[in-house]
Amino acid sequence: MEPVLDTLFAAFHKDVYAYLYSLCRDATLAEDLTSEVFLEAVKSLGGFRGEADCKTWLFSIARYRWLAWLRRKKRQPQCETLLDFLPDKREGPESLAHYTDLLARVRALLQQEPPRTRKVVVLRLEGYSFYEIGQICGISESSARVIDFRAKTRIRQVLQKEGYHGT
Repeated sequence: MEPVLDTLFAAFHKDVYAYLYSLCRDATLAEDLTSEVFLEAVKSLGGFRGEADCKTWLFSIARYRWLAWLRRKKRQPQCETLLDFLPDKREGPESLAHYTDLLARVRALLQQEPPRTRKVVVLRLEGYSFYEIGQICGISESSARVIDFRAKTRIRQVLQKEGYHGT
């Protein structure tokens, strides 16, 4: 099995790593998941019927490894540009009230966005990759990224104008 693993690894390592990195944005995690993908590929090589391209098959395994990691860690991608506004520590009822008001305001601002923009942002917060969001919404991965970024930037700017400042 080692020659098969070496051949697969040499041919597709960079592509699988790049795909996983685009999902998790963490080099160490992408490396770990990439290793898991190739081990899984070797284990399930007997089940590979050759109906799909080998790279497609490996990307499918990579996607499942990523989703399994998310489920295991119960993590979701975070709203990077809005994180600055969330308090690091909740100290007492005043801080909790501020946090509650902030979340309500973010939800209200998100509701003002066009339906497609709202869908992109919500899907991203639910843990979908930009590739998956593009597939769901019928747009490119790049468009999903741009829509998400612009919506979060608009919301952040409104919050700053209204006096919500990051901690």
